[in-house]
Amino acid sequence: MVLPSQLTLEVVTPDRSLVSQLVDEVHIPGAEGYFDVLPGHTPLLATMMDVGQLWFRTNQERSFISILSGFVEVQSDRVTVLAKVAERAEEIDVERSRLAKQRAEKRLAERSLDIDVERARLSLLRSLVRIQVAARAQVRS
Repeated sequence: MVLPSQLTLEVVTPDRSLVSQLVDEVHIPGAEGYFDVLPGHTPLLATMMDVGQLWFRTNQERSFISILSGFVEVQSDRVTVLAKVAERAEEIDVERSRLAKQRAEKRLAERSLDIDVERARLSLLRSLVRIQVAARAQVRS
């Protein structure tokens, strides 16, 4: 059996398709930790982290995506990511993310009785990941 030389990567959200292309490698934020997928990978179905970074490589170039929960299906020649929310690095508004980070930190610091701590924590994590994804893409530019 001949192994595929590349994978077809599909990243979709309820609103749109972000990626549909051939790639050499995918780095996925699985619920139990990050894992890499190369062509010929064993099939699997997994949940993803509440908030995480996904990257994929084509030739020597990496592209970065911020992911907010979802599922991933891996086949030997295909990776399909179904995410609640996903943004390419170049789509991220870093200033907006910094403001969201400050708001979440303020909510968590106040700890009033009417605050949803888990929601504030996820908001903080999401803003941090968005800032990191945008920064990683700029370093590579």
